[in-house]
Amino acid sequence: MVVARNPVNGAMFMIVSFVGMAALFVLLEAFFLAILQILVYAGAIMVLFLFIIMLLDMDEVEKIKPRTVTAFASGISLALIVVGIISLLGSDGMSGQAFASLAAAPDFPSAAAPMELSLSTKSYGFGLFTKYMLPFQLTGLLLLVAMIGVIVISKKREPSQEQSAS
Repeated sequence: MVVARNPVNGAMFMIVSFVGMAALFVLLEAFFLAILQILVYAGAIMVLFLFIIMLLDMDEVEKIKPRTVTAFASGISLALIVVGIISLLGSDGMSGQAFASLAAAPDFPSAAAPMELSLSTKSYGFGLFTKYMLPFQLTGLLLLVAMIGVIVISKKREPSQEQSAS
């Protein structure tokens, strides 16, 4: 849950959401992706997150004071948007003909063509290391930069000799 005051509790709620995502993969009969979701995200990534939280020694997050003026303005804006959408959908100005003409013929014939779906691990691996090789490498680079950043942030700084001499 995003609003958890304790970062460890927030990480535990994130594990629950990852397991829920794996359950959705099971419902879609993508069992390999469900297992990967649990092993990689709920397992390895969350252990890394918890390690970082413990390493940075984060206590409870300060509760942010609510800003009543901002909350009031946001509430009014949201109410106006909802009223506008309801009035637009309820009016005769938006007829069903407009939506029917949009859905009549697709501009791209390939969008309507049926896709071949393969749930085998061979197809995942082939796609990952051929068509999606660059995003895969960039993701690895991003994770490397994040790990280096955590090491730099968590490193205890020793006072320099100039500060200790004075």
